[in-house]
Amino acid sequence: MERDKALWGLLCRRQCPVPTLRGWLVLALSFGALTIFAALEVEPFLAVTDQVRGGVLVVEGWVPDYILEVAIAEFRGNHYTKLFVTGIPLEQGAPLSEYKNYACLGAATLLKLGLSTNDVQAVPTPLTRRDRTYAMALSLKHWLREHGMAPTKVNLITSGPHARRSRLMFEKALGRDCPVGVLAVPAVDYDERHWWRSSQGVRIVIGEVIAYGYARLLFYPPEE
Repeated sequence: MERDKALWGLLCRRQCPVPTLRGWLVLALSFGALTIFAALEVEPFLAVTDQVRGGVLVVEGWVPDYILEVAIAEFRGNHYTKLFVTGIPLEQGAPLSEYKNYACLGAATLLKLGLSTNDVQAVPTPLTRRDRTYAMALSLKHWLREHGMAPTKVNLITSGPHARRSRLMFEKALGRDCPVGVLAVPAVDYDERHWWRSSQGVRIVIGEVIAYGYARLLFYPPEE
């Protein structure tokens, strides 16, 4: 018994089972299957589309022009009272641009594409270095409150894998009394079905997985 002890009796020997060659093979195959399943399912999970028509329509101003065109079609095809554009200050080129905020830039683009000033409203958000999507949603909430609007529904349009996290942040900002729907517009700069084949797809999808985990598990809205 004493021979099984070491380091002045602080450690002792114990037998433990280890996988055989067959066991390691089963573990490797299981891990590979889980990896493939995750790769195939993570992007559809993030790029959720679950709309609630009616109320107001919201589009994030930083999205590309083709998503703004989808927002126009959605606005014209359904009964929305207003199309809001959220956004933070431009991070590049602001001194050369007439517009200093993505909200104003997105709204101007929508007007150029055919909507009227009665349809579109920019809701700029001041510079913020964390939780930007939540800050934009909170700016929208404050704007609606200041202008005496209390929409019963909000439908959000955004880019692909950003959709699930955006909806979560808008839900946290707007509260339980305002259902939030979302429409994820597929990306055009990488193949969403095979996102792991391009650096752009890997960067966006993996980044959104981490960001969504933070938003779901670690983010708590500050008290207003």
